[in-house]
Amino acid sequence: MATGSAVVIGASMGGLLTARALTEAYERVTLVDRDLLPERADSRRGVPQGRQLHVLLTRGRQAFEELLPGISAELAARGVPTVDLHEQVHWYNNGHRMRRAPSPLFALGVSRPLLEQVVRERVAALPGVRIVSDCEVAGLTTTVDRRRVTGVRLHPRDGEPTTVAADLVVDAGGRGTRSPVWLAELGYRPAPEERVKVGVTYLTRTYRREPHHLEGLLGALTNAVPGRPRGGIVAVQEQGRFAVALSGMLGEEPPADDEGMTAFAETLAAPQIAELLRTAQPEGPPATMKFPASVRRRYERLRRFPAGYLVVADAVCSFNPVYGQGMTVAALEALLLRRLLRRSPDRLARRFFRGAARLIDGPWSIAVGTDLRFPEVPGRRSPRVRLVNAYVGRLHAAATRDPALGAAFLRVVNLVDPPTRLLSPPVLLRVLRGAPASAR
Repeated sequence: MATGSAVVIGASMGGLLTARALTEAYERVTLVDRDLLPERADSRRGVPQGRQLHVLLTRGRQAFEELLPGISAELAARGVPTVDLHEQVHWYNNGHRMRRAPSPLFALGVSRPLLEQVVRERVAALPGVRIVSDCEVAGLTTTVDRRRVTGVRLHPRDGEPTTVAADLVVDAGGRGTRSPVWLAELGYRPAPEERVKVGVTYLTRTYRREPHHLEGLLGALTNAVPGRPRGGIVAVQEQGRFAVALSGMLGEEPPADDEGMTAFAETLAAPQIAELLRTAQPEGPPATMKFPASVRRRYERLRRFPAGYLVVADAVCSFNPVYGQGMTVAALEALLLRRLLRRSPDRLARRFFRGAARLIDGPWSIAVGTDLRFPEVPGRRSPRVRLVNAYVGRLHAAATRDPALGAAFLRVVNLVDPPTRLLSPPVLLRVLRGAPASAR
């Protein structure tokens, strides 16, 4: 039986999914967000990336369904299309066009504001959940010895400061997390950080979708490569739209005007993106955002951490957004938290951070390993990283003819399989047999 209370700092995607997990263990769950939350699907200041193209990977869609059963059907009823990621998307990896084939890898073509609105509505309707918006969390309250967090101090935008007591406080404050500052004020050592500077600038604009766009498919993707750190993604969305995202690394910045965007897209390996920009009707102005570095905080390595406190989602690890991993990892962490609380709340922080570290290891290795292909990205390139990057390049070349290799790659990038699956003997043999002579 659920007892006690919990507070979640941040009512964005990570916070909402965390709150859903906590409802099974706590009688009362309070979500606090500094924004005045919108009543409809709309972007907001506290989620500056909300206007950017978002991707919910296949494993993320499955995790959302585990936490909120029926959400895929609800989104479909609101006009969200389902996409076979292998058959209905033009994939260009390292300049190689992947051979398409039917697959069980399905994604939802949904905008971030609509997805967040639907999730927020579902979570808000759960018994015991209260959402407090337009309110800043000013700090933590603790026991006298500072070994346990006991609640939060709130500063409503229009109201008097107040304190909310809680048996558990969870920081889901995203990239703007205050946990490093608050923990330092309480006398705790900072978590070791891993930081990979990528200097990404990305831009998204939505367009009216027509049947002839993308040769009738529902998406297109081409990645940045050393020497040409530019990428582009097109993804179908609700209301008959395509979202187009152009990105640049290491100082490359996509222009925000029509002519400049088209010229930028014409340098990409996927010709369908430039063709869409030349012919599609835009629905609004583009939105640009910068992402300086991927950051991972290793809370699992701390010997001391206050009881009654957790840090989750982007506040623990903020991934290079071009890989679309953030929402999926947040959902997997929420599932982990639910499993741990079903067993016991004892030593929760240690158990959660260790489990979260194992969840993060795979996507972190994918994102960082791929970014380290660029010589300008600072970081240690172990022999394994160099070998794997060279091998994956051969896999992409062979996947132009062998759809089984494309399927294996997509299962890994969608976090269905671990990265090590690409090195399994069956996949390795197909790569060696299928890579063209120029790639050998």
